[in-house]
Amino acid sequence: MNDGDEVRPAALSGPAGVNGPDQSTTEVTATVIVNAPAERVFRALTAWERQGEWIPFTTVKIASGDGGVGSTIEAVTAIGPAVLTDTMRIESIDWPYQVKVVHTGKILRGPGVMRCTSMGPARTQVVWHEWFQLPSGLAGRLASPLLWPGSKAGLTSALRRFARLVEDGTL
Repeated sequence: MNDGDEVRPAALSGPAGVNGPDQSTTEVTATVIVNAPAERVFRALTAWERQGEWIPFTTVKIASGDGGVGSTIEAVTAIGPAVLTDTMRIESIDWPYQVKVVHTGKILRGPGVMRCTSMGPARTQVVWHEWFQLPSGLAGRLASPLLWPGSKAGLTSALRRFARLVEDGTL
């Protein structure tokens, strides 16, 4: 993990001013180095239905499409009685470097990007960046503490597990 990982609430608006007047944006970034080629890392990163193997308490499925551009992905995270459904649409894929999504759920909304940067034939940097646009009111107040700073720790931990699974050949 790099010291540059960060989580911060954006004061006025998310990327390109996508917030509405009753939303605040929380920005989350996590980074990990994986000792594997970028193509293998990217393939594992975009194996949507296997993300539950490295994202705790989460089950992921392709809700529509083939997992490519235009597909809808649904990630359900359940911790005890608390359940959060994160629906996202895949906006673009630049194989094997980057995938962009837009979260379209009732609670989690906004853009996200996962990038793989080759650092040599068997070393890849993964950067996962999200801009969560939280609703105002009770739902936003309840979600915000979980996302900031909790999501940074969770996302960093998930990426570290992802790296181990790719490196040992599980993913």
